[in-house]
Amino acid sequence: MDFTPTEEQAAARDLAARIFGDLSTHERLTAAGTGSDAELWKALCEAGLPAAVEDIGLLGLVLLLEEQGRTTAQVPFAASCVYGLLAVSAHGSAEQRERLLPAIGDGTVVVTGALPEAAVRVGGSGQLSGVVPVVPWLRDATHVLVADDEHGLWLVRTVDARCDPVELTAPWSAGRLTLDGTPGEPLGERLGGPDAEVAGQEAYDDVLATARTAFAGLQAGVCAGSVARAVDYTNTREQFGRPLATKQGVQLRAADAYMDTEAIRVTAYEAAWRRDEGLDYAAHALTAAWWASEAGQRVVHAGQHLHGGMGADLDHPVHRHFLWGRQLDAYLGCGSEVLQELGALIVHGEGDA
Repeated sequence: MDFTPTEEQAAARDLAARIFGDLSTHERLTAAGTGSDAELWKALCEAGLPAAVEDIGLLGLVLLLEEQGRTTAQVPFAASCVYGLLAVSAHGSAEQRERLLPAIGDGTVVVTGALPEAAVRVGGSGQLSGVVPVVPWLRDATHVLVADDEHGLWLVRTVDARCDPVELTAPWSAGRLTLDGTPGEPLGERLGGPDAEVAGQEAYDDVLATARTAFAGLQAGVCAGSVARAVDYTNTREQFGRPLATKQGVQLRAADAYMDTEAIRVTAYEAAWRRDEGLDYAAHALTAAWWASEAGQRVVHAGQHLHGGMGADLDHPVHRHFLWGRQLDAYLGCGSEVLQELGALIVHGEGDA
């Protein structure tokens, strides 16, 4: 395996780093409050970064999401690329790909996902009913991807559903999705009989594993940003005439956080690389999710701890990394649950960790 970025992936990553670095500043994030940054999203779309994901693959997306995580940029980049662009590209019909992919790429269509929340019920003529309590970036979305009780995937226009604002730990413009006879569009060609069930399950499993991998990559960036802020602070903050970074306890805590961050990164890279290569990656996606959940919360706690009293300041930039890290921990599933699912996958011979 080779995780070295291609020239196209590296160019996209560098461009993303520059845009996020220029526009996702502490001042702009503070001004945005709990909402998304429309100007930043417009800049990313005009630069062609969401559209580029179709060509640079999941590994390329993970590289871009690392850069978003470093700055905790408040845009629906991960959700729209995972539940929209990659899902439609891999599992949509020819008509859906032609109609939706250009619009998702230029940002006029924003897709989020209600996976793996409780399934919705399907009535006659593709009418959906059910409630999903929390859907990240729902307030920014034009469409939401939901799963029925047989794991069939449906696209729902948010204008046809009831979307109520919900505040999360992190400012992800989330909402509560209520479907009550809401029209839905099945993702992909509709097959009959057993073929439909198999195809639906395969699409569901792929989208869920893709989401776990991508959000693990986002967590790697959040953690890297937290560690970088802690390193900068402890190298400049002095105690008894010496920088805090010269203290052995500080060095050990920072080293542990760095190693945890690298573990999140490399497991996300491996899962993404395997998907791009057409290899089985379900177990690897769960492994990345476990590291992102378990190690991620350790890293962001360490980042705050290493800031001492400043880490308790809710207005300090490092606190935003803490909020994002804990939100991603919750979104990916607590470590014990992810580990249980991974164990079951290995026992049944469906994955290879």
